[in-house]
Amino acid sequence: MGRRHDGHRFMPGKFVFPGGRFEPSDRRMPSATELRPETAARLTAQTPQSSCSRGRALALTAIRETYEETGLLIGRPAPEAARARAAPAWQPFLDAGLLPDLAPVTFLGRAVTPPRRPKRFDTRFFVVERDSISREEPGFVGPDKELVELVWVELQAAQQLDLPRITSIMLQELEHRIDHGLADEVPAPFYLQKRGRFVRELL
Repeated sequence: MGRRHDGHRFMPGKFVFPGGRFEPSDRRMPSATELRPETAARLTAQTPQSSCSRGRALALTAIRETYEETGLLIGRPAPEAARARAAPAWQPFLDAGLLPDLAPVTFLGRAVTPPRRPKRFDTRFFVVERDSISREEPGFVGPDKELVELVWVELQAAQQLDLPRITSIMLQELEHRIDHGLADEVPAPFYLQKRGRFVRELL
């Protein structure tokens, strides 16, 4: 979990997952592996005019943003010939001799911020096993960074941190998924507001 800087106007001091905005270069980035078919299919469920390439790009966004905020590289060694030139945001992967690794990525869930909030997001949450992190670079977390603290905590302890509500909910979902071994056949939850109520559907 990463703790946001107290000076942020949005969720100051909260413990959050790394994440951010999709960039066009995420769609073009080559990868060492591809998403598992079940993961790719669930990523595009209930998303009109979406495609497998869009779901793939969202997973790549999560990998890139994780690196940019934490210094954790989720990748796999790749021959130099397989590593084409990349946008500047992806260059650290190539410099490390890696391509992003999509095969271990599990789609945990999706949530859309209710209307009339200052900021709204349509967010996908992903999870990988700890051994999918091939490299940890220092200098990404500190008093002058977006995240001032990065900690590894057990699930029950994480629930005691100062969390946004949706983060707490997704940690509960993660505990449920772990009980099932992160199996692909377990549906992913989709949280959204309908008729003034926050509801949980399954993808």
